[in-house]
Amino acid sequence: MTAENFLLSGQLTEAGHRLVQRVYYEDTDFSGLIYHARYLHFLERGRTDYLRCLGCQQSELLEADEEGLVFVVHRMEIDFKLPARMDDVLTILTATERAGGAKMVLNQEIRRGETLLIAAKVVIAVINRHGRPRRLPETVAEKFLGGRQ
Repeated sequence: MTAENFLLSGQLTEAGHRLVQRVYYEDTDFSGLIYHARYLHFLERGRTDYLRCLGCQQSELLEADEEGLVFVVHRMEIDFKLPARMDDVLTILTATERAGGAKMVLNQEIRRGETLLIAAKVVIAVINRHGRPRRLPETVAEKFLGGRQ
């Protein structure tokens, strides 16, 4: 990963992953507050760049073996605490709670400075290229768990 890609993709921390994004006009509704569905985009960017920083390229996982490996959102719980506004700088935090079997559980937060705006728990199903559940390979689970089992 180049230095430029590293900056664009955020950074791994001891707690998980950290990505900084700005709220643009396109993210807001008529009131100037971020439209609630746009938070899903920010959360997805956080998860995608977390994978990227862990060295898990989704296109490579799909082609890694004859079964293929795909991550899909199975369930999401979101607590909307406070709104973000246009031009706010947000930090999207992503951490692995559990990784193994045919699922992963990720905890995500969106913060403005130290202020918590969104808290989300995301259950990720692990499937093959045909949409059937498959076990998360140990090597991939270890990346998400950062050496803790």
